[in-house]
Amino acid sequence: MSHAAEYLPFVLSGIYVTVALSVCSLLVATVLGLIGAWGKSSSVSAARSMAETYTTLIRGIPDLVLMLLLYYGGQAVANQVGATTGLWSRMNLDPFTVAVFAIGVIFGSYMTETFRGAYLAIPRGQSEAGKALGLGRWQLFRLVIWPQLVRYALPSFSNNWLSLMKTTALASVMGLEDVVNKANAAGRATHQPFSFIVVVLLVYLAMTAASDVGLGILAKRLRASGAA
Repeated sequence: MSHAAEYLPFVLSGIYVTVALSVCSLLVATVLGLIGAWGKSSSVSAARSMAETYTTLIRGIPDLVLMLLLYYGGQAVANQVGATTGLWSRMNLDPFTVAVFAIGVIFGSYMTETFRGAYLAIPRGQSEAGKALGLGRWQLFRLVIWPQLVRYALPSFSNNWLSLMKTTALASVMGLEDVVNKANAAGRATHQPFSFIVVVLLVYLAMTAASDVGLGILAKRLRASGAA
């Protein structure tokens, strides 16, 4: 067990990658979710069709399959383009970048429904009242729609964030040196895989607990400011 303890700093050094992957993926998912929600609520049929196809397709593919497809398939396409154009001989995609994009795309489909549901929950009369007061489109969104959108979306947004964090563990299969990958490496080196899997479990539990506290504080501040 003392030999395993020597690897503990090595394993914990992967927490930074895991946290960075989670945060960056959340940003991508949030942007895609807002765009998707706009598309599904749009009066333009093409936008609605594209948003509907996106959410249906992505939610129908297992997360791990999509991540591997983007990683290996994207690399194959990039190398084929390079060979055809002669611009590069071989390209190795960065696992972190691919993981951020893949997880962002996956949870962007869920965020789409989160933001769309929140938007539909806002009483239509409030938007009409804002227009009657002469508010422009941006003012209407910033002063009327956005504060309430945050309020209604926060519970589902929180659940998506917690699920997203756990999904980052799948990125280790692409060779990303996150906490899961390093725990597996330490387990093989010490022949004590169970010990390091427990460490990973505790790391994710700590991240989940910290997120619950942070989201709880955010919800209280929104209520105190009158946005919730």
